[in-house]
Amino acid sequence: MDFPSTVSSETELEDVLSEPYSEDIELAFRLDGDVMLLGAAGKMGPTLAKRIGRAVEAGGSGSRVYAVSRFSDDKVKQNLESHGLTTIASDLLSDTGLRELPDCRYVVFMAGAKFGTTGNEDQTWAINAYLPGNVIRRFPKSQMVAFSTGNVYPLVPVDSGGCKETDPTGPVGEYAQSTLGRERVLSFFARRNQTPLCLLRLNYAVEPRYGVLLDIGQAVYSGQPVSLAMGYVNVIWQGDANSAAFRALELCESPPAVLNVTGLRTLSVREIAEQFARHFDKDVAFTGEEATTSLLNNAGQCHERFDLPRVTVEQVIELTAGWIRSGGRSLGKPTKFQVRDGKF
Repeated sequence: MDFPSTVSSETELEDVLSEPYSEDIELAFRLDGDVMLLGAAGKMGPTLAKRIGRAVEAGGSGSRVYAVSRFSDDKVKQNLESHGLTTIASDLLSDTGLRELPDCRYVVFMAGAKFGTTGNEDQTWAINAYLPGNVIRRFPKSQMVAFSTGNVYPLVPVDSGGCKETDPTGPVGEYAQSTLGRERVLSFFARRNQTPLCLLRLNYAVEPRYGVLLDIGQAVYSGQPVSLAMGYVNVIWQGDANSAAFRALELCESPPAVLNVTGLRTLSVREIAEQFARHFDKDVAFTGEEATTSLLNNAGQCHERFDLPRVTVEQVIELTAGWIRSGGRSLGKPTKFQVRDGKF
């Protein structure tokens, strides 16, 4: 795939994000059942669902792809249906809603809550830790990929190379604690029922409408200072993350597999901001100083298994800079990547 330096519309952008790699198509050919995405209307869900649908069509397996969400925005539902996906409007927290879903050989569980955690801790735990137990008990014979987060790890020295899957967890704050709760509950039922499971610890997926790079680029473009509170980050192009999530279906096992999904490089927030400044021909200001620790993951295992990522940070910065300059739509969901106390 030739990665574009510019895109002129969201339709074109989503086409790039959902274009399957050859390995995605090869996996789709090997599928022996239907695929269901739960929580498919979020930031990554629509393009992941379309990527799987396109891979299935190209691979010719005949598998059906279901996209399940409350679909509070009917345009998302219509968009997915226009790409041949079967949508189901459902409240996953409802026992009836879960019970009425069709059985599927493969399940990708994406539902979760992060922003607005402070003051709504009970709801956050219900979505992030209680709901996953209900879901895996509903689909005990499915192969399941469940989205988690790198926030289950502690902050680590910036020269450490990031946390590996075998490193101890150390979540900071209620959101991170609840996501570790998600992993523990899922793992319990996966072991008890011998459900094949893979936990994806993702941070951070980026594309021009959302993510750490957009947050930094918007600040530079608007003349706002860039915070250095979390001075170093990992990011991965969302298309690469989509491919990892789909292909992780073949990593599922019991006890559960764990896979970090992010970029290979430890990136300086200061240097990212300076790259955007050069694209915009603007000056950039900073607040604070880089700490000696950051939230960092080591994605060596993902790279070894899947040869990901394939899109460079510089390519995404260029694409995002052009999107910002042209007035492209943002999802309006700042990542708050600079938060160090876990309060989202």
